[in-house]
Amino acid sequence: MEIKLHEILVKDVVNGYKDSQENGVVGFGGKLNIRPVYQREFVYKEKQRNAVIETLRQNFPLNVMYWAETDDGNYELLDGQQRTLSICQYVNNDYSINSRGFENLTQAEKDQVLNYKLMVYICKGNDKEKLDWFKIINIAGVQLKEQELRNAIYTGPWLSDAKRYFSKIGCVAYQIGNKYVNGEVNRQDYLETALSWIAAKENIKLEDYMANHQHDTHATPLWQYFQNVINWVESIFPHYRKEMKGLEWGLLYNAYGQKNYNPQELETKIVELMQDDDVTKRSGIYEYLLSGNEKFLNIRAFTDNEKRQVYERQQGICPHCKNEHREKTHYEIEEMEADHITPWCEGGKTEVANCQMLCREHNRMKSSK
Repeated sequence: MEIKLHEILVKDVVNGYKDSQENGVVGFGGKLNIRPVYQREFVYKEKQRNAVIETLRQNFPLNVMYWAETDDGNYELLDGQQRTLSICQYVNNDYSINSRGFENLTQAEKDQVLNYKLMVYICKGNDKEKLDWFKIINIAGVQLKEQELRNAIYTGPWLSDAKRYFSKIGCVAYQIGNKYVNGEVNRQDYLETALSWIAAKENIKLEDYMANHQHDTHATPLWQYFQNVINWVESIFPHYRKEMKGLEWGLLYNAYGQKNYNPQELETKIVELMQDDDVTKRSGIYEYLLSGNEKFLNIRAFTDNEKRQVYERQQGICPHCKNEHREKTHYEIEEMEADHITPWCEGGKTEVANCQMLCREHNRMKSSK
């Protein structure tokens, strides 16, 4: 089977567009059968349909389409019916977007749509080969990830160099960072991770970072930054654990990379926390040690049964209200909250012996101190 890639203008595809309902849909001067018998009916929702037109109007890349050449020199649309119909119907003024149909556009806006180049693979073969190819396209097709779409927009020497570091199987970024970064290099996950980290450091969007550097001759600063992040992690946390994979190390480096830490002291604390039954999120240990914020540990809360035991033991009395000789000291259990008598950070455990039930006011007063 012969397969070739072609650039076909939208104005050529919509030329001669005609929807005869059950009798078929044609375009491309009547030479393109947009809805062959093995194709499904138009099923795009409004949001998806509008996104196709917005892609054309902003000159963003649209996924490739697949046509098959017939014996009489005409074509059948193998894959891309939804996008093709969205385009044809819009130019035909069958629907509008934000109350503006194609006829309401300026001439420049119309030309932007009509002169958009669609990427179309055209194959030539027998019916069995074409149908087999159609099945493969729809089974094996993988939706592009966000970073893959960005790469299609911000092409240039900078991106080519960045992909050399971050996007090839066995690339240097994978070699030094695979223990710490999730995803696949060939699906651009490593590149996206590094870009999100360095963009956050500069307090800009990832897309803005790519746009700012699109025409640079190389991506060395990005690669050096990524190396700095990994080197920093390995220097302060030299003992690797599986909980370290997938953490936002670049964001932590941005926030705490200039501070001094004693790796041995950190390791001692990690060992203790890993064995603490009250710590329910062990991957949060690292950010806790850097920030001091207990929320990253998801400290185990008292169970309803434990709360009930303590409530009955106190007979529904809030000890703080009692000590202050308040008029109201007794509360229903729904009006009270469990509190660590000795805070967890001071060695207190989440157990009945270290629990007291306080009225909401006193518990929140204590928490704010």
